[in-house]
Amino acid sequence: MRAALLQLTSSDDPQDNLRVTSDLVRQADKDGATFILTPEVTNCISNSRTHQQGVLCHQDDDPTLAGLREEAARLGVWILIGSLALRADPPEERFLNRSFLITPDGDIAAHYDKLHMFDVQVTETETFRESAGFAPGDRAVVAETPFGTVGMTVCYDVRFPYLYRALAQAGADVLTVPAAFSPATGPMHWEPLLKARAIETGCFVLAPAQAGQHRISRGKPRTTHGHSLVVSPWGEVLLDAGQEPGVHLVDLELSDVAKVRQKIPSLQHDREFSGPV
Repeated sequence: MRAALLQLTSSDDPQDNLRVTSDLVRQADKDGATFILTPEVTNCISNSRTHQQGVLCHQDDDPTLAGLREEAARLGVWILIGSLALRADPPEERFLNRSFLITPDGDIAAHYDKLHMFDVQVTETETFRESAGFAPGDRAVVAETPFGTVGMTVCYDVRFPYLYRALAQAGADVLTVPAAFSPATGPMHWEPLLKARAIETGCFVLAPAQAGQHRISRGKPRTTHGHSLVVSPWGEVLLDAGQEPGVHLVDLELSDVAKVRQKIPSLQHDREFSGPV
């Protein structure tokens, strides 16, 4: 399988982001990709709730979702929309951070709402309270495809190994981790966390990321770490996109999942235990 990770520097303008993303999807298709993945918040990066209220839509009305579904159907490819920032249905007043897996017919095969909210103070000047603006999800998701079973996660989820173990034990061969990772933590944490999730589960890990300085019209500026990564089930980094926006291709041999799990069948070795006390 040839996968294409789209590394973006999304702005807070959803229409402009859709144009850029659609162009890259078409380029990835020309390069032979059959599975194309975009990062977290593909449609809009913004810290301004006021701006988000003005530009974000409900799922049924979202132009990015509609546009990328049309591209998937026109090109006959699978697309993982890493996530979209969307309006929720009442009474929930916060937004959703929702990932979508789109079939080559343009249908929604599955969607997943980010479980773990990024509520942290990574430096004295960089604080995030994602839960103030976004409602967390409450269910894990796997989806069947012709090339394997996909376990869907988003960004900060990567720090919670139990989620990935549950996905792998539910049949996942490929784990997706679209992200907009902080440059304060990325240099030390991003690659080790992704390698650990791959090694622990014997899965391929595909992590398309936002990168660079984002163009923001309202609110605080935003920079992201980049370095979209693909990690093999053995823990080998097969792709590191650095800081370059664009299409980054990798060829995957999905039979490697079974080979690695035969060597180290740790997913079958759970034991119940008591404590700690």
